[in-house]
Amino acid sequence: MKILHLLATLDPKAGGPTEGVRQSGLELAAMGHQVEAASLDAPDAPFVADFPLPVTALGPANGSYGYTPRLVPWLREEARRFDAVIVNGLWQYQSYGAWKALHDLDVRYYVFPHGMLDPWFKRTYPLKHLKKWLYWPWAEYRVLRDARAVLFTAEEERILARQSFWLYRANERVVSFGTASPPTDAARLRERFLAAYPALRQRRLLLFLGRIHPKKGCDLLIRAFAKTAALDSGAHLVIAGPDSVGWSAALKALADELGIASRISWPGMLQGELKWGAFHASDAFLLPSHQENFGIAVAEALGCSVPVLISDKVNIWREVAEDGAGLVAADTVEGTEETLRCWLSLDAAARETMRAQAAATFKTRFTVQAMSRDLIDVLQADAAGWPAADAAPLAAVSASKP
Repeated sequence: MKILHLLATLDPKAGGPTEGVRQSGLELAAMGHQVEAASLDAPDAPFVADFPLPVTALGPANGSYGYTPRLVPWLREEARRFDAVIVNGLWQYQSYGAWKALHDLDVRYYVFPHGMLDPWFKRTYPLKHLKKWLYWPWAEYRVLRDARAVLFTAEEERILARQSFWLYRANERVVSFGTASPPTDAARLRERFLAAYPALRQRRLLLFLGRIHPKKGCDLLIRAFAKTAALDSGAHLVIAGPDSVGWSAALKALADELGIASRISWPGMLQGELKWGAFHASDAFLLPSHQENFGIAVAEALGCSVPVLISDKVNIWREVAEDGAGLVAADTVEGTEETLRCWLSLDAAARETMRAQAAATFKTRFTVQAMSRDLIDVLQADAAGWPAADAAPLAAVSASKP
């Protein structure tokens, strides 16, 4: 098949959607499919040249919304080359622009919301939600309504998506999501990381790796660690990731106030061998997020045989809890403290059992190979006019078109 992924940016700092497109695109190409990407980035952005798939950069885009006048004409001219166009993400111009260009063409387009319909945003940012409501009926509602399918990466995401806007209509599918298998030279990668951060040797590392953002619960993690650090004098928290909102200074001040600043390291964004080395050097991975659609870093940790301590707002928490691949609790200080206290109190045998289960869970549930096969099954079945195996009834609150 010929597949076009459309997304706001290819910048790796954007997190899950960009990484998902990169990894699934490479796997689909290895399976013999042709995969391209189009984004709202400026053509001279350095990460555009580094992206491993053919790319059309249609920017530079204007403002945070990402409007670019090149998107719609380009799609109307080029989209018929593809068997499917997959729109990644909402609330920026790539989604509405795709609808404007494609809804009246004989081109099948699909949408991955990537958690952007989660009601957490409505509760946490009510003013922003009101602004989205003004935009919703004439833009994103139509984007979802006219898509051949809206693709959710977990049943939890599909259920939650229905709760944000009462005017909601979508042909829903749940497809697997996953990530590439980690490099196999764990010992070398672990040493590579520890050589870069020698002060972390002989420490029992507890790793957070992701964007430093309020929705990720980094403040909960620091407060919970302050309450449990005495359980193991060797325990050390590593908070690694880019800070797109300038929150790090307040978090470091909080750690200092709680008396644990010396037991937290802030290496910034880790990529490549340093990222994999951080996983392999860690005792556990922590993500007490308030909202997390999938969490590629969670899957990567599992693939490195690292148990995950996550909140029940990470949409794959049910699978983790069912398999015993980690510990799950509420996205509160008390819940995060509960998982930390339990993990730090486990004996060596119990920890090793959970590490083995983490690797098994990754292999059975969260590989990019399973994700790619599932996506192709949906696209090919749809192209042939067959209902997908997990097709849900058309979810709608209103069947009328505005």
